[in-house]
Amino acid sequence: MLAASAVRAKLAATAQVHGPVTSYFWHLGEEGNGEEWIATFRTTSERYAELEAHLIAEHPWTNPEVTAVKIAAGASGYLRWLVETTKQGTD
Repeated sequence: MLAASAVRAKLAATAQVHGPVTSYFWHLGEEGNGEEWIATFRTTSERYAELEAHLIAEHPWTNPEVTAVKIAAGASGYLRWLVETTKQGTD
């Protein structure tokens, strides 16, 4: 599972999986819909590129939705935990 592998690799400090949800979309020039799951990952700007590469490489779809929303503010303890948890070379 993508969520577990990203956290295990410390590319994300945490991941939550939500769903299923019904999505409506355009694909290959046709309107479609289907059941999907949403995964939300918490990482740092420094680790984002590696997390993105991991998600795209491991996802079964050719072009999965991978987007980022910057954390504008947060509790200082939580933000410290996020940085410490995703540092490379930590156990």
